[in-house]
Amino acid sequence: MTNEQRYRRLLWIFLGIGISLFLLCLLLFFEEKIPDHMNLVQGERQSLDFNLPQDAISYEAAVEADATSVKAIPKENLHITSDSVIGNKTGDYEISCKLFGIIPIKSIQVSVVEQNWVYPCGDPIGIYMKTNGVLVVGTGSIKGIDGISYEPAYHIVQSGDYILSVNGTETPNKETLIQTINESNGNTVTLKVRRGDEEMEMALQPVMTQEQDYKVGIWVRSDTQGIGTMTYVDSQGHFGALGHGINDIDTSTLLELKNGTLYDSTIRSVIKGTKGAPGELAGVIHYRDEAVLGTIEENTDTGIFGTLTCDLDHFHLEGPVEVAYKQEVKTGPAVIRSAFDGTVKEYDIEIEEVCMNSSDANKGMVIKVTDPKLLELTGGIVQGMSGSPILQDGKLIGAVTHVFVQDSASGYGIFIENMLEH
Repeated sequence: MTNEQRYRRLLWIFLGIGISLFLLCLLLFFEEKIPDHMNLVQGERQSLDFNLPQDAISYEAAVEADATSVKAIPKENLHITSDSVIGNKTGDYEISCKLFGIIPIKSIQVSVVEQNWVYPCGDPIGIYMKTNGVLVVGTGSIKGIDGISYEPAYHIVQSGDYILSVNGTETPNKETLIQTINESNGNTVTLKVRRGDEEMEMALQPVMTQEQDYKVGIWVRSDTQGIGTMTYVDSQGHFGALGHGINDIDTSTLLELKNGTLYDSTIRSVIKGTKGAPGELAGVIHYRDEAVLGTIEENTDTGIFGTLTCDLDHFHLEGPVEVAYKQEVKTGPAVIRSAFDGTVKEYDIEIEEVCMNSSDANKGMVIKVTDPKLLELTGGIVQGMSGSPILQDGKLIGAVTHVFVQDSASGYGIFIENMLEH
């Protein structure tokens, strides 16, 4: 092979690599821009723009399958034009996306749904939640009455376990757990533990730390409380709040809910956020029977959910608004609703980025507070604002979830559709 032939061969190799990299980057670009899933409101035309060159991308209905056959989707069910789609019949469908009408690049799963209306809130709420079992936060050494250090739970019980019973006695809270272990008088105890989806039993030898006092070296938690923000309420009194789940502060795991209660709360002061130090809403939870607002029935990655027991007029509701789905959200101005002085007010924000296919449901949008009053009062987003509803063009699009530690004016928001799909 001559040098000229080698040179040409290398050129073809580099050209092939360049084309492959270009196509890979192009596919990744389309993967990011085009949503994996879309909810369409029945009967409403929805743009298929996605900020892509429309001449390059074509869309067509895929086939639908039932138990016995595969058939084309009737146009009266899902009608697609060059740049839009109308879902005329509720159900689940699929749209095929092709580059230049030839190369398949992605499929969009489509759900045609009825229009949803909810009441956006913004009111502060007090949260009290009991865990389903006693959560093991960690294990450690304890000093016995003989002055020697022991670690009876080391490599037996793990952080994140839930203790369900001791010697057959249920442990609904840490007080019962402590009492039952103390009553063992130093005899071996059998713990029934749930680890993930598996239940198991394990034996521990309590250590006498002082007269008539026995311990096993497990640090536990059986409840939690805090202040957050109500996101929405529907006409039946079902609510969603926070926009993210309640995690244990030590194990960072989602707490398994046994039961929970919403209480009325009052914001007393605001600790302003600064770079590197997120702020906080400081308030009081009113633990009185007459201050109960509702029951918490689910603690999920996308928020807490339940049913109100109080009247809807307890909250500052101005009327129901349409729910907007993620493909309707665009970068630009929006508002959040929040209450720091007892009155729900709207504050200006900017949606800087819309993440169609974020792997983290809580981080669908990047938002930035632009309202001078809110920046002066809080520095931007602070702890306790999680769940503050985000509205754009008069529709509810999501809720505030996180603040950027290095920029208290900015943070993340969750799409409201992710909360409603809990």
